[in-house]
Amino acid sequence: MSTLNSCLNEDAWTVVRFATFTRVLSLFLQAVLNAVIPDHVADAFSPPRSETPLMLDPVIEALFGGLSHWDAEHFLFIAEHGYLYEHNFAFFPLFPLILRFLAATVLWPLCGFLTLHGRLILAVVIGNSVLFILSALALYRLSRLVLQDSKLAHVAALMYCLTPANVFMVAGYSETLFAVLTFAGLWLLETRFTLGACLLLGFATGARANGLVNSGFLLYLTLQWSLASARALSKGAGGFQYRHYAWELIHFAHTGAFYAALVALPFCLFQFYGYQTFCHPTATQVPPVLLNLARDKGYRVADAASPTPNWCQWWIPVLYSYIQDVYWDVGFLRYFQWKQIPNFIFAMPVAILGFIASYMYIMANPVFCLYLGLGDSGKDRQMHGFCNPRVFVYIVHSSILLLIGIFCMHVQVLTRFLASSSPVLYWISAHLLFQYEPLLQDEKLFRPDQIKLQTDYKPCLNLAGMWGNNQVVYLLMHWQTCSIYTRCIVGYFISYWFLGLALHCNFLPWT
Repeated sequence: MSTLNSCLNEDAWTVVRFATFTRVLSLFLQAVLNAVIPDHVADAFSPPRSETPLMLDPVIEALFGGLSHWDAEHFLFIAEHGYLYEHNFAFFPLFPLILRFLAATVLWPLCGFLTLHGRLILAVVIGNSVLFILSALALYRLSRLVLQDSKLAHVAALMYCLTPANVFMVAGYSETLFAVLTFAGLWLLETRFTLGACLLLGFATGARANGLVNSGFLLYLTLQWSLASARALSKGAGGFQYRHYAWELIHFAHTGAFYAALVALPFCLFQFYGYQTFCHPTATQVPPVLLNLARDKGYRVADAASPTPNWCQWWIPVLYSYIQDVYWDVGFLRYFQWKQIPNFIFAMPVAILGFIASYMYIMANPVFCLYLGLGDSGKDRQMHGFCNPRVFVYIVHSSILLLIGIFCMHVQVLTRFLASSSPVLYWISAHLLFQYEPLLQDEKLFRPDQIKLQTDYKPCLNLAGMWGNNQVVYLLMHWQTCSIYTRCIVGYFISYWFLGLALHCNFLPWT
């Protein structure tokens, strides 16, 4: 414990405590809301249970059944039965593997009281709770390193604990796993531990397909470091030297390709597995009840007697692209329909914050952005805060994800897509709070020995100093005096944090 205390400062402990509190509160609220609100009858994937419930299964279902709805059912099904249906391959394997591992090891003593399905739901609760706390800590470390502003990094990590994608971070989805791998991988990359970063970002690709985009960080930062090294060598040699730049670019071409290949490898292996499963099927034993479900719903199973799927004849047979096209109808501008206006409205807040982040950064650094951040950063440029040069690649990454989400995906997933993939949502929110909230301009608020909540709240809320040094809770306690900008930003985070639990856990549509 003493070693852990030496590794985490007071701000980091505050983030850990707040992340733990929000996880416990989320689990409690979803259980209450799931019991109070009747489930909507949705046309969602709902496979039959193949095991007879054991003693504790009704208890787990009552407490945490809301965490297994919508796409969570796919992950639980894969963890229990493997990849039986063609559309299962839209869900990447790392998260189901972790769930199955937890159910078979940590939760194995409960096998006499819980079915495998029940243990998998419990694995979701335990696994995602631990991963969320780790992701909050990883985001804090990454933010301190990139923003070079401890106060801004602290508030950004606290805002992450109230993420508008909250329900997807607690339910049986891979967002939390992807977030911790991405944030931790980027932190290692910023510390120039490139090989470790490649491994974590590669695992992130094994959790979600958009992990492929993370290879851009490796390519860009490696190129930036190579150019900086070439400039330093040329300067030491007394002037511009082509050979230094040529050598560094050759070195970048080799290392960049290697790093990008490591990140893309899990995706390629998974697509190859899908190709072998359906294009060269072997005899597989599918339980009769699941085979009947496939016949009733039209799900494709690997069968040597059936015709070979059309996608097997593609020049590059990528099953994931086929599923997104045929099963989910994902494609450029396909979601631009009048009936989808409510979903666009749901996704509007995160899109607005994303565009504000890009606009503010470009306006603060127009020439720097024009040269794609590859020129000399200059001594007169702001070197800390949201608009510093190190943030550029994150702005580009966030903007690319934002445009892909709006124009090429189901727009209702935009909130969780950005919230679990990019730190920019939390950085811009914290930056706006610091810029427009007078309460955060008080330096005493960032001294653990000075911050105090209102006296009326302290006896019931500040138990064991839990809320000490927590600026977000401080703002909530002074809500009436907060600026309109604070009410909009924090109100958006909290309202989506809560509404997601109420709607998603009862099979109601949510962003």
